[in-house]
Amino acid sequence: MSVSYRLPDGASMEFEQPVSALEIAGRISKKLAKQALAAKVNGNLIDVYLPIDDGATVEIITRDTDDALELIRHDAAHVMAEAVQELFPDTQVTIGPTIENGFYYDFHRAEPFTPDDLKTIEKRMQDIVRRNEDIRREVWDRDEAIAFFLNAGEEFKAEIIRDLPADQEVSLYRQGDFIDLCRGPHLPSTSKLGDGFKLTKVAGAYWRGDATKAQLQRIYGTAWRDKKELNAYLKQLEEAAKRDHRKLGKEMDLFHQQEEAPGMVFWHPRGWAIWQKVEQYVRKVYRDSGYQEVRGPQIMDVSLWKRSGHWDNYQENMFFTESEKRTYAVKPMNCPGHVQIYNAALHSYRDLPIRYAEFGGCHRNEPSGALHGIMRVRAFTQDDGHIFCTEDQVEAEVTAFHKQAMAVYADFGFENISVKLALRPDKRIGTDEAWDKAENGLRAALSNAGVQWEELPGEGAFYGPKIEYHLKDSIGRAWQMGTVQFDPMMPERLDAEYVDENSQRQRPIMLHRAIVGSMERFIGILIEHHAGHLPLWLAPVPVVIATITNAADDYARTVKAKLEAAGVTVEMDLRNEKIGYKVREHSRAKVPVILVLGKQEEEEQQVAIRRLGSQATETVALDEAVANLADATRLPI
Repeated sequence: MSVSYRLPDGASMEFEQPVSALEIAGRISKKLAKQALAAKVNGNLIDVYLPIDDGATVEIITRDTDDALELIRHDAAHVMAEAVQELFPDTQVTIGPTIENGFYYDFHRAEPFTPDDLKTIEKRMQDIVRRNEDIRREVWDRDEAIAFFLNAGEEFKAEIIRDLPADQEVSLYRQGDFIDLCRGPHLPSTSKLGDGFKLTKVAGAYWRGDATKAQLQRIYGTAWRDKKELNAYLKQLEEAAKRDHRKLGKEMDLFHQQEEAPGMVFWHPRGWAIWQKVEQYVRKVYRDSGYQEVRGPQIMDVSLWKRSGHWDNYQENMFFTESEKRTYAVKPMNCPGHVQIYNAALHSYRDLPIRYAEFGGCHRNEPSGALHGIMRVRAFTQDDGHIFCTEDQVEAEVTAFHKQAMAVYADFGFENISVKLALRPDKRIGTDEAWDKAENGLRAALSNAGVQWEELPGEGAFYGPKIEYHLKDSIGRAWQMGTVQFDPMMPERLDAEYVDENSQRQRPIMLHRAIVGSMERFIGILIEHHAGHLPLWLAPVPVVIATITNAADDYARTVKAKLEAAGVTVEMDLRNEKIGYKVREHSRAKVPVILVLGKQEEEEQQVAIRRLGSQATETVALDEAVANLADATRLPI
């Protein structure tokens, strides 16, 4: 009896008995067998040396395939744990997952890890890679595995095994003398990890994320296919540190945050000026696209949030307050409020689509450890909109939104944009039939818009699937930005209706849409994307007039008046300081244009223009400069 396997290209291979992916790769070529890291069997990753059942489709995973990075990072965590226990035998290992761009492992140890310890651990990891230790999967009896880890002093691992479902197989991986609990898969040996890894930092953590349980030490690292990819990433990190919006926000005097308001923002005049420009721009998009701007309450009785589904699916992220023996929720989203506005009148099918928009302030109870400057906050404002439409109108509305979003991103300086479709999560409301309809509706709309997209299983909102727009910034980092979400569930739960052409009551489809999303986060991304060098129309202070001598003060006032009359925001610096000092100070604050004025400029009715990032000075006639700056500072819409 023979067994056969299918390859991704449609070819098939036959063997006398079940074989491993390594043997399949060996029959194809010795080179492929040497490069094989794992296998994807019927879409699932497995270890390269495990036997494969008859009839399976087998893909050989090499270093160049998309799945390789996950394997490399997973193994880097295990090699790090082995290194730590060799160097610090009293340390217990707990959990070590992969994360975006790297990995971490949580350790329980009396003494804190130091920066020098990280260097030592990293060196030992390199030694383990050179040892070329085989990594092999073993299935253990549950009680034997618990006894093994308890005997080794690994109480946390024993607890994990005790908590596993009764029907779950207990698999351990052995590499050299190190044995760890893991579902796998893994690389076939430690040498396959290569040299593209680096440990980055130590942070505090709690066992299973519970502050009442044991405190742990989390060592973070990054891992890549090779040293070249690692160095490129480290260079990106270095550049990102220079662009950090918290650092630039202080230099540019835009905002601050403080302990009395965790996860909230104190906007300074210049920061609020950026906010207002973004808001005015987006508000113009609203008007031009047929949206009516509305405003809903900040708090509403929990009964509404129970009806909407937020109580069952989102309450751990909500803030609550009480008054007169009633419990209210501070809104984390604007959608239930917009349904109430829609429900305030009876609508005909002729009225649809109805488009509401709101710069709605929301509050979400984000964990303190997840907060990050103005990128991840507890109080934020969304450019939120909701479209109430018939099912037949969905494609046209999503297509129109796509065009709006792409135009907006281009105006803000983003060119590299990918579209993703986030599908039903495990925790959701609605039937599978309703989800099928919603997901297929968005697929049809994307096809109609001529868009290529990637699908993300399990990442939709609890009430419906969503299209996501992911933007890459100027240093290659991806940011998830706008969304449009198909929701037939909330209109049903909150009794939204319209009267169709047959005078029958029907439920509208609700489309949730946002282009920039959180205003706070978007402004933070803009600051980092442009490294603070915001385009003239977006800069809080696009122009500063700096005088060389006090004799030019009157001319400076004349120039300022002309610019303001043309609609240009401008400030003057008439201090009795050297012009070089003034230029350096305003350049540090990222002012795009400095007009340097002296007696010669006054006599010739000119201005000397110094642009941010340039050492050159351009002399231009005053009226020409005013006209050019007025044009460059207008909203590009």
